Amino acid sequence: MSSLSVTVRRALKDDIPAIHEILSVYARRGIVLERSQEDLAFYLKNFTVAETDGQLVGCMAVRDFGNDLLEVRSLAVRETCHGMGIGRKLVEAARDRLAAERSAFRLFALTLTPEFFRRLGFAVVSKELFPEKIWHDCSRCPKCDRCDEIAVIYRHPEMTLA
Repeated sequence: MSSLSVTVRRALKDDIPAIHEILSVYARRGIVLERSQEDLAFYLKNFTVAETDGQLVGCMAVRDFGNDLLEVRSLAVRETCHGMGIGRKLVEAARDRLAAERSAFRLFALTLTPEFFRRLGFAVVSKELFPEKIWHDCSRCPKCDRCDEIAVIYRHPEMTLA
C-alpha cells in the first residue's frame, strides 16, 4: 500500500459530500470543528483534496488571515488511509503552492499531532501569536476553555524564530 498513487488537486463542487463525510468523522471526536456542506461550498476555494483511484481520501483547507499569515485547517485523511503519506502530500502541496505565489508567508496550525508538522519543517510556538485565529474560531470551539491543541508554524523563506 505504500506505493499508493495519490493525486493532490484543488477541490471541486462535486467533492463537497466526500469532504463533509471525511471531516464529520473527526468533528464527532472533537478533533476538527463541524463544517456544514453549505460552509464547505462557501469556502471551497480554500480546499485541496487528495484522491486515489477516483476516491477522495483526504482534504485540507488554507485560510488566509492577511499579512502573509495563513492557517492549515480541516486537515483530514480517511482512517483506512492513515500512514500512507496523504496528509504530508496535502501539506507539502499547499506549502509549495504558497511558495510559488508569495515571496514570504507564515503557515500555522493548531494541532493534536505536533510531531507530524515538525517532520514537515514546522516549529512549536505559542498560540498567543495568532490572535486572529483565537478571535475568529477558538471562541466558538467547545474546547475553548480547555484547549489541548499545540500551535505550530512554518515560515517561508525558512528563518529562525525570533
